[in-house]
Amino acid sequence: MIHVCALDELPRGSARRLPLSPPVSVFHTTDGELYAIDDTCTHQDASLADGWLEGCEVECPLHAAIFDLRTGEPDGLLAREPVRTHRVVVEADAVYVVLSPSDALEAAS
Repeated sequence: MIHVCALDELPRGSARRLPLSPPVSVFHTTDGELYAIDDTCTHQDASLADGWLEGCEVECPLHAAIFDLRTGEPDGLLAREPVRTHRVVVEADAVYVVLSPSDALEAAS
């Protein structure tokens, strides 16, 4: 598990980018749910953590491609390829990410 931050350091409606390879972002929705996805938009090289969070979706800040945080699937308008999703664990008020295997997207296709 990769430590992200204390839960109170990730307010609802915000995101935190982890400088991994590839980068991963953790999103805390306004409903209190936590999701983690690969941070880079599959349409163009943009950080999804810099995008707009609404419900369980994030909109890329460059060209408005939208990704479902639960599945990684794009809306299909600009981005065609999904982003990889990861499991988020909260233990003792700390947020952790459990990375999915790099071949997880290939297996889902």
